[in-house]
Amino acid sequence: MASWDIFCNVVDNYGDIGVTWRLARQLAAEYGHRVRLWVDEPAAFVALCPQADAGLARQQVAGVEVCHWAKDWQPQPQPDVVIEAFGCTLPEAQVAAMRAAGKRPLWLNLEYLSAEDWVAGCHGLPSPQGQGLQKYFFFPGFVAGTGGVLREGDLLARRRAFQADEAARQAFLAGLGVTVQGAERLISLFAYENPGLGEWLDALAADPQATRLLVPRGRILGDLRRWLGEANELQPGFVARRGNLQVQVLPFVSQDDYDRLLWCCDFNAVRGEDSFMRAQWAGRPLLWHIYQQQEDAHWEKLEAFLALYLQGLSPSAALAVRQLWQAWNAGAGMGAAWQTLQPHWAEWRAHAELWCAEQASRPDLAAALEQFYLSSL
Repeated sequence: MASWDIFCNVVDNYGDIGVTWRLARQLAAEYGHRVRLWVDEPAAFVALCPQADAGLARQQVAGVEVCHWAKDWQPQPQPDVVIEAFGCTLPEAQVAAMRAAGKRPLWLNLEYLSAEDWVAGCHGLPSPQGQGLQKYFFFPGFVAGTGGVLREGDLLARRRAFQADEAARQAFLAGLGVTVQGAERLISLFAYENPGLGEWLDALAADPQATRLLVPRGRILGDLRRWLGEANELQPGFVARRGNLQVQVLPFVSQDDYDRLLWCCDFNAVRGEDSFMRAQWAGRPLLWHIYQQQEDAHWEKLEAFLALYLQGLSPSAALAVRQLWQAWNAGAGMGAAWQTLQPHWAEWRAHAELWCAEQASRPDLAAALEQFYLSSL
């Protein structure tokens, strides 16, 4: 058993804390490590883990010690491993303590997930920090030579069992106030603000197939409200119908319940990193709203992932999926792209399961971190 400290600076509401919280739980549950998760915004953590208390400086949750990363950093016992998540900056006092420690911890800079070609070449490289201290770059990724992606050991077994149990599915949805009508298609929507939303909703409303759009509380609700012509802010429980589209606003749910929501749906529109990976593990077609970066650097990341993800699809299906993703991230052209995609639905659904199985055949992120730590001893 080793001790691990994971530092998380909450930048994008729930993405960073979502990834680090899943990782912390897995390291504790599957490897028996003592894990402390340091988070600077406890309120963001509580949104993902409702049983936690944002007012506590320290608390034990799911086998992890969750600690408030306060600005006035106090000396702490040195762990065996320090993970600096997503480029956050450790407190200077912590770095000084690491330099002074008789047994220096393994210092890892856990980077954002990317499918870009250069990732494998940079994964695991050291970065000298002075006075004999160094940290290592750890890159999650989708191919051999990277750090893999987050996946609990029993995740796919739990997902498949849930999807095979229609009673469990109906009971879960009923707990969210959702009652599926007949052959309704279920779509979940969790996204950043997007000017292309209205065009997509118009297409869904005019589609011959009935659709229920489930929208957890989040940043896209403003665009949804404007499309609906509602004067007031949309709240959980709100339901509206336009043509063959029924829209339902859901509360912001815990991570485990969000996984189940993805498992219930036929199509999942997601954003950032954490929900992006969980939608892939759901084994269903998905639409990724990538976090926008300066100088449009996010487009390279989007295209790099598509270059991997679309392999195995027929040329026409691959083109249709690519055009849909490009339209969504450009905020224009969603109506035409959605119509073009419809003949390829069955092929894409089968492909989503194959992609999931392919990624599951590789070591996951926690396993790769564990092996890196053991190799450093």
